[in-house]
Amino acid sequence: MKFLFLGNQLALDFLNTQPVQGGEAQELLPDFGSLIDWFEAAGVLTKSDSAAMRRRWAGSDRAAAAYADALRLREKWRKEVLAWEGGAAVHGATFDELNRLMAEHPVRIRVRAEGKTVSKELWFRIQEPEDLLGPLAHSAASLFAEADRERVRKCGNCVLHFLDTSKKGTRRWCSMEFCGNRLKVAAYAARHRTK
Repeated sequence: MKFLFLGNQLALDFLNTQPVQGGEAQELLPDFGSLIDWFEAAGVLTKSDSAAMRRRWAGSDRAAAAYADALRLREKWRKEVLAWEGGAAVHGATFDELNRLMAEHPVRIRVRAEGKTVSKELWFRIQEPEDLLGPLAHSAASLFAEADRERVRKCGNCVLHFLDTSKKGTRRWCSMEFCGNRLKVAAYAARHRTK
């Protein structure tokens, strides 16, 4: 399975790296190399940054520890996001950890111009494997501080999370390709069975 970028937000896309298929959780990040691949696919790392990280850190204890920390954070944040979506307050310990991670692994903003379009993008310097936690912490902090909680949802049909950016705010499934199509086909079949 390829990486899924359906969440409209980096932290939610990170949560979505363990989808369920056929009733079983599928780990899309089985090792440090796949974690680097995900960051590159997400547009957070360049190809040259990814290659440099592999050359310097592949197989090291530091890379293994950073990988384990990333997965630990993913599961901790998954529980926090589920509770938050349901109306609970984010735990103070989560904010403390986010603040610590952002201080230890700062993320900056820079301007990017493409043609006539100018945008801001996150930028961070990769020196250690643990620096990968910086953009994740920044994104999770942005999610809790800036996103409309009413628009952050778990798909009604699967385990994937997303930030509903639709105009009406009525999106209920992760994507039309995955769950939306299945639900529409099932609803169509149900309507025709009753006729």
